[in-house]
Amino acid sequence: MKIKVSLLNSLLHESNAFSEENKEFLSCIEKELQESLEIAPLNDYDCDLKLIFIASGGSEGLFLKAIDGLRPPYYLLTKGTNNSLAASLEIMTYLNMHNLPGEVLHGDIKYIASRIKSINEKQIVSNNYPRLGVIGRPSDWLISSIPNYQDLKDVFHFELVDIDLNEVLDLFNIDNNNYVIDGDFNKEELSKADKFYYALKTIVAKYKLSGLTIRCFDLLSPLKTTGCHALARLNDEGIPAACEGDIMALVCMMLVKKYFNKLSFQANPAVIDVEQKEVVFAHCTIPYGMCETFKYDTHFESKTGVAIKGELANKRVGVLRIASNLKQYFFETGVIVENLSLPNLCRTQIKVHFDNDIASLLTNPCGNHHIIFYLD
Repeated sequence: MKIKVSLLNSLLHESNAFSEENKEFLSCIEKELQESLEIAPLNDYDCDLKLIFIASGGSEGLFLKAIDGLRPPYYLLTKGTNNSLAASLEIMTYLNMHNLPGEVLHGDIKYIASRIKSINEKQIVSNNYPRLGVIGRPSDWLISSIPNYQDLKDVFHFELVDIDLNEVLDLFNIDNNNYVIDGDFNKEELSKADKFYYALKTIVAKYKLSGLTIRCFDLLSPLKTTGCHALARLNDEGIPAACEGDIMALVCMMLVKKYFNKLSFQANPAVIDVEQKEVVFAHCTIPYGMCETFKYDTHFESKTGVAIKGELANKRVGVLRIASNLKQYFFETGVIVENLSLPNLCRTQIKVHFDNDIASLLTNPCGNHHIIFYLD
């Protein structure tokens, strides 16, 4: 077990006696663990377990300044003297208020060592969880679709990995290959869309991702392209990929893949007819493998880039959406009764007739995007 410890303390407490006291505390933990503890900078995460040693009062502001370079969960180690426990509790309260996972490791040496062992064993298991990339933050309009990362890990065993959108932009800009796709649509636009797909493939490999979601509308200005084609290709290849940074849409797609082994279509409900038990769903990207036929079009909102207008089979489908509180969900079955071409909606449009009442979509919805997949 490779454990690294980063020290936070107020300058008011700097002294030889204070340093010796800290060394003795860490040494006792090492003896109980029968493992060495390596002192490391705050941003050094090359380890199995990272502990943040809150050694004195006055560390709260230092933690807040450093938090952007830290990764959850936050394990706050404290011995209690020099107001260190008080500082740790203040920091932990801040983390709780911001739905950030963590724990104060405090007590006698035996208890602290037992908690470190338990946390490490849990993390060993967690390291085998599927990693899902969140590239850029969720779109601003998804105000109810962001789950607590640790809760999602505990409930569904998915680990979310935040990735800076600029990484994708940089990969797109340094790639000078000239990709060309067959078809009648604008070759330059198709080439840019495929280039973006290869940028995402590089991100998938780098972070060992099993799925991803991306804040795709922020690509429109800098790249002058859309992510619709790239996400469709990734989905076809068995890498669930959601747009708009919608984490819960991605989670639903992952569950559909895991339990049904099906491709899935992320779509907006556009028209809900409770009396007829029918919903029109629409979006600008869909896995090619779900389409009977398809053609390229521009992205609906921006009228730029590449979108996909797919025609789906009149088959039975399941429709799933899980709320970000991880306690509420919508799941119903039905049949696709019609492919539409309405001018004021995203490019792929279907009408689904449901088997059961769908009034809850209007009274107790679980979010915007719903995930649609064929049922055998």
